[in-house]
Amino acid sequence: MDITLHSSMPLPFAYNFSPSNCAILSASSTASSSSSSSSSNAGLLSGPIMDTRIWSKLPQKLLDRVVAFLPPPAFFRARCVCKRWYGLLFYATFLETYLQLSPHRRHWFLFFKLKGLSSHIYRNNTNSPLGGPASRPTYEGYLFDPYDVAWYRLSFAQIPAGFSPVASSGGLICWAPDEGGPKSLILSNPILGTLSQLPPTVRPRLFPSIGLAITPSSIDVTVAGDDLISPYAVKNLTAETFHIDSGGFYSMWATTSALPRLCSFESNRMVHVEGRLYCMNYSPFSILAYDMSQNKWWKIQAPMRRFLRSPNLVESRGKLLLMAAVEKSKLNIPKSLRVWGLQGCGTTWIEMERMPQQLYVQFEEMEKGCGFECVAHGEFMVVLIKGCWDKAALLYDMSKKLWQWIPPCPYIGNGGGEEVLHGFAYEPRLATPVTGLIDHFSLPFHNYNANHQ
Repeated sequence: MDITLHSSMPLPFAYNFSPSNCAILSASSTASSSSSSSSSNAGLLSGPIMDTRIWSKLPQKLLDRVVAFLPPPAFFRARCVCKRWYGLLFYATFLETYLQLSPHRRHWFLFFKLKGLSSHIYRNNTNSPLGGPASRPTYEGYLFDPYDVAWYRLSFAQIPAGFSPVASSGGLICWAPDEGGPKSLILSNPILGTLSQLPPTVRPRLFPSIGLAITPSSIDVTVAGDDLISPYAVKNLTAETFHIDSGGFYSMWATTSALPRLCSFESNRMVHVEGRLYCMNYSPFSILAYDMSQNKWWKIQAPMRRFLRSPNLVESRGKLLLMAAVEKSKLNIPKSLRVWGLQGCGTTWIEMERMPQQLYVQFEEMEKGCGFECVAHGEFMVVLIKGCWDKAALLYDMSKKLWQWIPPCPYIGNGGGEEVLHGFAYEPRLATPVTGLIDHFSLPFHNYNANHQ
């Protein structure tokens, strides 16, 4: 990949990052000028063992390498040391160092509080002055660290009003407008606060399913279903794809092959696994699959499809998994919560995990048939009970075969009404240079469609 990071980057922004119970790096105060950088560094490094005459004079490149390995919470606390450290996110030299080092991947989760079926994101207007006009809504996200079982709160002040989060990949969150019509999607980096807007889709849609796949050198987006055939009716007829890569190929919302007959995208969620997108199909349960390179859709039969309840498709360590409750009145085994994995042949499912029966009894008492949502990332899976996410949630570590109840997020208050908590797999990244291609459409790209027919 050969993408230049320009030094003319935006000024530092106000970042709302509130730690809950994670041990992170501490710093005493923020310096008022760059001339106080050395003294601030000395104050941070002082101690009975460290000699400040040596440690305060470390080369800046070496300091950048150390800071690049910090976990995000520690990094943002370290930004309180001095102006230089505060502005690291916006220095091209530091971001290039960060990308070269490729720090350890973190399989975290990002949750949003949504409003019912229409997926209107929760808006916080509590800061509006009394009697004055309401300020622009502030979008909030809730970051969950499964390693330390810690919650954080993120502010998305840059997102325009009337958008909702719909997908995530490569450290970016994809937002779609709530209003019906052509969809102008936005890609945001929660850490940098940067926004990149895609051109609008060709066909008007209401709440389509959106698949996102971002690599260090390419962006692929698929928007499927909910075609607005009239102001009062939608049908799942077509899908559109957007592609751009650092090799100079692009495709501006090319209409793909027609969707399979009698397909339903009620979950509005697509899962990307090894160049393919998958989503749940209803009545009866099956899985819709789309091969992005072959431009082909087909259906896959779900395991025990007649006895599934609340099926959820997730990606974990390069495999497609299906989690669902199994209920059959004449079944000789008790009700259970199971996880299946799709095998390499693409049609066969193998049961991989089953919740311990004693834990399932507790889970069933809390769930009461209301349904649940599952999101996975790396070796972790989080199960949220609908209408009960403000009380408890389950975390499953697949590598350790360990189930545990986790505390609710302390920032979201009580659940109720039509509010739901919607989760995404999220890998925090300080930089995603491939998004710079979106802002340079004037470059001499080659037509992606012409080269892939």
